[in-house]
Amino acid sequence: MSEWVEVCGEDELPVGGWKTVELDDAEVLVVRLEDGFHAVEDVCTHDGGCLAGGDIEGREVVCPRHGARFDLLTGEATAPPAYEPVHVFPVKVEGGRVYVRDDRWG
Repeated sequence: MSEWVEVCGEDELPVGGWKTVELDDAEVLVVRLEDGFHAVEDVCTHDGGCLAGGDIEGREVVCPRHGARFDLLTGEATAPPAYEPVHVFPVKVEGGRVYVRDDRWG
């Protein structure tokens, strides 16, 4: 399990805003929703393209390439052409800063 990696200041991302960060061997998409910050692997399981830059609709990110949708809370693929989920990473806010870590191997 990796250490916590700082993403940004809490106030730097408005609701619906996003930022990517490199975490170990993965690009991670961090999105701020009404209920807080969420992080998923920044890769569409349909074709390996980035999810960053896709529309945020409710609690889903829409892949900008082919329109697949992923739930930002669960990672579930909610619309084709993707059927496999993306990994969800733990996020914490501490001292006004947003952090994420890689929990895939621990």
